[in-house]
Amino acid sequence: MADVVLFEFLHAEMVAELGARDPDPGPGGQKRSLSVLEGTGFRVGQALGERLPRETFREELDVLKFLCRDLWVAVFQKQMDGLCTNHQGTYVLQDNSFPLLIPMALGLQYLEDAPKFLAFTCGLLRGTLRTLGFQSLVTSSVATLPACKFQVEIRKS
Repeated sequence: MADVVLFEFLHAEMVAELGARDPDPGPGGQKRSLSVLEGTGFRVGQALGERLPRETFREELDVLKFLCRDLWVAVFQKQMDGLCTNHQGTYVLQDNSFPLLIPMALGLQYLEDAPKFLAFTCGLLRGTLRTLGFQSLVTSSVATLPACKFQVEIRKS
């Protein structure tokens, strides 16, 4: 339990520090800070992917199932709520109560800040997939708090 709270505090501080609005951000200022958060998540995902017990994955669907079950449990102490695919390399991972968005779920005014809280996790997924041998593009979306979706597009090498 203490690990979860520490992770949530660390994540909140990273978002607050990197996602703070600069009075004069210049061109691409906000995108740059989200890129730093995503890059940090990527490096953490790579390291985590190396430490998690894993099988040899040949199929994309198997590695995504692994992420939804094992990675999500290792990081958030719960499994992902849903996984959908179009069977052409695009997957949608659904979490109906994403732990990093739960503190924000009290008001709609926080909906616009939600992408800042998902950038690290997008990088985490992409980094883990890279360690497991899959190039990917990961994006996220939030329609209602605390639910979110991660769209994972596996790129053919």
